[in-house]
Amino acid sequence: MATKHSQDQLNEIQRKNLEAAMRLAQLSIENSQRLMELQVETAKSLFEEGVSNAKALSSVKDPQELIELRTRFAQSSAERMLACAREMAEMTSRAQAEVGKLVGQQLATGGQDVFEAMQKMFQGMPVTDQNAMTAIQTAMDTTRAAFEQMTKASTEAFQMFNQAAGTKGRK
Repeated sequence: MATKHSQDQLNEIQRKNLEAAMRLAQLSIENSQRLMELQVETAKSLFEEGVSNAKALSSVKDPQELIELRTRFAQSSAERMLACAREMAEMTSRAQAEVGKLVGQQLATGGQDVFEAMQKMFQGMPVTDQNAMTAIQTAMDTTRAAFEQMTKASTEAFQMFNQAAGTKGRK
């Protein structure tokens, strides 16, 4: 009976991990799609603007006005490209933050689920020696503390990575 219960718990943990992986994949797909849409929209807009600019330049007779128009058009194109790059960096930063949050939640809840399953498994064992039960509980507590420390360190490292990536994107 305890084996069936343990197997059910492991199946539930695997199901939760699969759901988290699917959410992560969906998040990645959605972000990639938004980035591609932004790139296509910007390229199309720049092309249309380029055609319009070429028509405007072809009708100019004054060389000074031609130089001014070229300069203005080049500046406008550069600004639009920079705005696109900035928006892409912001989208990427937001996606990284969402992924970090999802990974952090998965580490915290996944670890808790595993520890609860192990604790229930040990409680179901016919252990008559109190010293053995104390040793098992101490090992569980030590493992839980180490896992919590690892989760905290992973979360902090991911946050530092996001901050560093965000700083690079703004330079």
